[in-house]
Amino acid sequence: MSTLRFKAVEEAMGRKAVPVEVPEERPETLYGKKVFNRQKMFEYLPRETFDVLVDSIDNRKPLPREYADSVAAGMKKWAIDNGARHYTHWFQPLTDGTAEKHDSFIEHDGKGGVVEKFTGKMLVQQEPDASSFPSGGIRNTFEARGYSAWDISSPAFLIGETLCIPTIFISYTGESLDYKTPLLRALNAVDKAGTRVARFFDPEVKHVNAYLGWEQEYFLVDEALYSARPDLALTGRTLMGHESAKNQQLEDHYFGAIPSRVEAFMFDLELEGHKLGIPVKTRHNEVAPNQFELAPIFEEVNLANDHNLLIMSVMREVGKRHNFRVLLHEKPFAGINGSGKHNNWSLGTDKGVLLFSPGKTQKDNLQFITFVANVMAAVHKHNALIKASIASATNSHRLGANEAPPAIISIFLGEQLSHILQNIVDDKVNLELSDKESVTVGVNQTPEILIDSTDRNRTSPFAFVGNRFEFRAMGSSTNCAASMLALNAAVADQLNIFADKIEEKVKTGEDLNVAILDEVKSLIEKSKPIHFDGNGYSDEWKEEAARRGLDCETSAPKIFDAYLSDSSKEMFSRTGVLTEVELEARNEVKWEMYTKKIQIEARVLGDLAINHILPVAKRYELTLLDCVKKTTDLFPPEKAAELSEDDMETIEKIVGHIKVIKKEVNEMVNARRIANKISNEREKAIAYHDTVLPHMDTIRYHIDKLELMVDNEIWPLPKYRELLFIR
Repeated sequence: MSTLRFKAVEEAMGRKAVPVEVPEERPETLYGKKVFNRQKMFEYLPRETFDVLVDSIDNRKPLPREYADSVAAGMKKWAIDNGARHYTHWFQPLTDGTAEKHDSFIEHDGKGGVVEKFTGKMLVQQEPDASSFPSGGIRNTFEARGYSAWDISSPAFLIGETLCIPTIFISYTGESLDYKTPLLRALNAVDKAGTRVARFFDPEVKHVNAYLGWEQEYFLVDEALYSARPDLALTGRTLMGHESAKNQQLEDHYFGAIPSRVEAFMFDLELEGHKLGIPVKTRHNEVAPNQFELAPIFEEVNLANDHNLLIMSVMREVGKRHNFRVLLHEKPFAGINGSGKHNNWSLGTDKGVLLFSPGKTQKDNLQFITFVANVMAAVHKHNALIKASIASATNSHRLGANEAPPAIISIFLGEQLSHILQNIVDDKVNLELSDKESVTVGVNQTPEILIDSTDRNRTSPFAFVGNRFEFRAMGSSTNCAASMLALNAAVADQLNIFADKIEEKVKTGEDLNVAILDEVKSLIEKSKPIHFDGNGYSDEWKEEAARRGLDCETSAPKIFDAYLSDSSKEMFSRTGVLTEVELEARNEVKWEMYTKKIQIEARVLGDLAINHILPVAKRYELTLLDCVKKTTDLFPPEKAAELSEDDMETIEKIVGHIKVIKKEVNEMVNARRIANKISNEREKAIAYHDTVLPHMDTIRYHIDKLELMVDNEIWPLPKYRELLFIR
C-alpha cells in the first residue's frame, strides 16, 4: 500500500497543466451555442409558434398542446444540425443530483428501416419509470409509473450528442417526486403574493420575479491521490487524516494566484459553461488549500438552479480531462474550511424594480422597507424550517465550525437599516437612506472608495447585503431548490397575510400608506428575535438565541422535524407548494438518506481501520519490538533500558491506540446492527446520529495519532500535506 501511495504522489507531482484549445470566438459569440434559446427558437420555429411559446414563458401560461408538435420539430432539427442522436428528459430526483434516460430519435419507417422522429408528445411528457429513486413511500414497486413533463421556462440544451429537456418528475397519482415541481410552485406563489403587495405602490406591476446568484465552492484533488484514498472515492470526504503542519493559517491561498493546472481547468469549465448558456463570471482561490469558487451572473431562480446542477455535473467531467477530481462534499478535510454554496436571493418586478433595493423617494423606500419587513417576519416565523431546508448529514460537519454560519438562523441587517427600522418602531419615521459615503486612503493613485450602506457579516446565515439577502448556510453539494422552495414559499405566505390585512384596512377607510406603515411596524417588532448583527460564532449568541425562542437544534434528523410542524404544513398548504403527503414522503427520504450516508461512512471507516491502518501500525510496532530486543541482546540491562526507553514509550502508545480502535470499531458495528433493526426511518436516523457517529469521531482521533507515530515509509494512505499541496 505504501508503494501505491508514493506512486500516487509521484504521479501527482509530475502533472502539468493540460493545454486548453482556446476558441477563436469571443464569449459573446460562443455563449449559448448549445442551448435552444430564444435566438435558436426564432431561427428554427414558425413565427406563430415562436410568439405563442414566448408568450407562454413570459406570462407563466401552459403552452397550448396544438403547438407542441411544431416546437418539437424545430427543436429536433436544431439538435440534429448540432450532431444530436438522442434526447432525454432531464429531471431532479430527491437525491440532490439530476437524472436522465436517453432515447434515440429513431422509429420504424414501415419498410424495414428507420426514420428519425420527435413529436410533441415525446417532448411534453414521458414515462421514465425511474422507480428506484427515493419516494418516501409514495410509490410502491407494483405502482411504478412516474411521469416527466416539460418545463418550458428552462431552455433545452445539448450535452454531447444528447438533447436534454428540463422537466418536472411526478408520480402516477400526481405527487411531486423531485425538487423542480415544488420550486416552480413556490416561485408561482411568490410571484402572485409579491405582485399583490407591489401593486400597493405601482398598480401597473404584472409579475414579481425571484432571482438567485449562487456561489459554488469546491475542492480539487489530483486523480492519482484520489484513487489512493478509498474514503474519498466512496464517501466524498476523508474519514481520517491528521492535519498538515501548514494548512490555511497563513491565509496565503485565499485570492492568491491561481495555479496553472487549476487555471487551465477553470478556463475549460468556463468555455463549457458559456456554451451551455451558464453565465459563469467569477473565479478565485478560496480560503483552504486546493479550495476554489466560481459564481455566475444572477438569473431567475428556476433557471439559475438548473444551471447550478448542470455546472456541478460539467465540473466533474471537465475535472477528469485535467486529471482532477472535483470534491463537492461540504467537509472533505478536517481542520480546514469546508465548502458552501451561498444563495444570493432577491425579488424584482417585471418593470425592473429590485424590491430589496432602496429607492430615491419616500414611496420607493416604503416599498423597500415593506418587503424587508415581510422577509424578516417570514424567516422569523419559519426559522426552524429554513434551517431544515439546508440540513444534511454532510452539511452538519461544516455549520458552526468558525468557517460557516452557525446552525441557528438569524438575519443581519447592518447599522443603517437597523437604525431605520428602529425609528419606525419608535414612531420616528424617516425613510431616507444615505447615499454611498466615500473614504480616502491617503494614496494619490487611487480613486475615492464608495462605501455601501451595509457591511457583510460572515457569521450570519441570512444577511442583507445591499439589494439582496445572502443565504450562506447552504451546503456545496446540495440542490439550491431545497432552500429556495422553502424560503420563497414562506415569504409568499407572509406577503399574502400582509396583503390581506392591508386590503381589509383600506376597505374600512384607512389611508393606504398609514395602513402599510402600521403593519410594517408591527412586523418589525414581532420579528425582533430574528435580527442579530453580532458574532454568530460566540457561545453568548447560542444562549441568547435560545432565550429568543429561535430553533437551536443541532441534530440533523431532529432538525428535519420542522417540515412536519403544524406551521409548516399549513404554510405549504396555503401556498400550494407541498401537500402533507408530499411533506411526509420527503422527510422519509431525508431520514433515509441521512442514515445511508452515515452507514456507508461507518462501513468504509471500519474497513480502513481494520484492514489498512491496524496492520501497518502492528507492523511498525513489531519493528520497534525487534529493535528493542536487539538492543537488549547487545547491551547491558541498564544501558539497554536507557536506549530503548523512547521505543518502549512509542510501543505502549501504539498498543493503546490499536486497542481503542479495535474496541470502537466493534462497538460501532454493534451500534449499526442495532440501529438497522429499527423500522421507523426517523428513529433509525436519530440512532445513527446518537450511537454510530460518536464512535467514528473516536476512531478517527486514534488513527490520526497513529499517523504521527508510524514510519512515513509504510503509511498506506496519502496524507493531508500530499492531498492539499500537490499542483
